[in-house]
Amino acid sequence: MAGEQRVRGAVERRYRLQPSRAVIDADTAASVSLEDHRRAFAVAMTTLLAEFNAYLDRDGADPVADMVGYRQHAVWLSEDERAELIEEMRAVLVSRMGNGPSPRRTRHLLSPVLFPAEQPPPPDPGP
Repeated sequence: MAGEQRVRGAVERRYRLQPSRAVIDADTAASVSLEDHRRAFAVAMTTLLAEFNAYLDRDGADPVADMVGYRQHAVWLSEDERAELIEEMRAVLVSRMGNGPSPRRTRHLLSPVLFPAEQPPPPDPGP
């Protein structure tokens, strides 16, 4: 539990997801239904929204100074290019994930989301 406060006679509790327990392996992801994926994504986005609201509610929150970003970029990728992009991003993230807390470091959340934005074009029938 992340916190608790009394609000008009009721107890309001805030919970935070433990990042180490929020991992779904490839086998599990492959075995769940599309509806399960829909619900899991909704939970992930709700959690992200709660984390962002908690950031904005802190004293001294300054999205400009903190270089907060929430952008979308559409990229056209082949299957091989997509796999390469994922591997490159994974390598960059893993190289920083071992950093521990220090007086010069602030913990940041980075939540990559990747999915096809539209159907691929039909194959070219050729000449």
